[in-house]
Amino acid sequence: MKRRDFVRLSVLAAGAPLTIYLPLGVSPARAEAKWKIGFSQVTTIEPWRVQFNKDIEAEAKKHPEVELIITDGEDKTEKQVADVENLIRQEINALLISPKESAGLTGVVEQAIDAKIPVIVLDRNVETDRYAQFIGGDNVVIGRAAGEHAVKLLGGPGAAKGKLVEIWGGLGTQASHDRHDGFHEFTDKEAGIENLLDQQSADWKQAAAYDIMATALRNHEKIDLVYGHNDPMAYGAYLAAKDVGREKEMMFLGVDALPNEGVTWVHNGELTATFLYPTPGAEGLRQAIKLLNGEKIEKKIVLPTMTVTKENADQIMKENGLL
Repeated sequence: MKRRDFVRLSVLAAGAPLTIYLPLGVSPARAEAKWKIGFSQVTTIEPWRVQFNKDIEAEAKKHPEVELIITDGEDKTEKQVADVENLIRQEINALLISPKESAGLTGVVEQAIDAKIPVIVLDRNVETDRYAQFIGGDNVVIGRAAGEHAVKLLGGPGAAKGKLVEIWGGLGTQASHDRHDGFHEFTDKEAGIENLLDQQSADWKQAAAYDIMATALRNHEKIDLVYGHNDPMAYGAYLAAKDVGREKEMMFLGVDALPNEGVTWVHNGELTATFLYPTPGAEGLRQAIKLLNGEKIEKKIVLPTMTVTKENADQIMKENGLL
């Protein structure tokens, strides 16, 4: 089958017309058709990304009509671009992508779209709206939940006081900016809260967060609260504080809430709270199958969040067989 042999199919998505392209000879009614779906993952280093892959693989096993190809961008934009170019050459029927950087992956996403491959963007967006669908958590909402919780922990609205360390995920990712912006909608209203660092990025890595926090501890005698844009970074900051005997002086907030990671750390009292950021893996595959079967899909799906504290961490762990 040549790349140019496609049939055009128009559907409605979120009230707006959406055009998708299916391989010639394959109609939406042919459920027995073998769909080749490519998934470009940015990295498999982070635990949340590992769970992301597990979720999409588990969903794929429920659909024998699907052949799932997963690539690992190894946390490098250029590698992920090459991965997507290779998936295009393999003539996949649909592309799922979770970009490392919004700007850096936009071009190759548009290459896929130009090759008549419908694209579903997961977790982090790209700088075009030509994709078929975006699925992810609302990082602004998650940031707001963290900011509101931080203000509550530091004394409440109008009375909150404390010195704050924020560790960014990545300065080039929209997710990190959204988690920052949502958080500061609440903390910036409080005159008593002082931000000690200016855009210190640990690139979502625990070890890098440890180093940032170790420096902050040397430079500041008093730190009241640490906000990491994900749980591994918050935990890395906790370990840095623990290594100098200061972990009980401050509180630690993270994001992700994987049961065997962030939730467990909250249960252990190492993190004060974390905020659920579910992976879009399983939903992404289900939506791709709907799209290939000619069903209507929404332009955007927002996954829900929740706050995890000592009060509900045990129940979540029990539900996941960890207690």
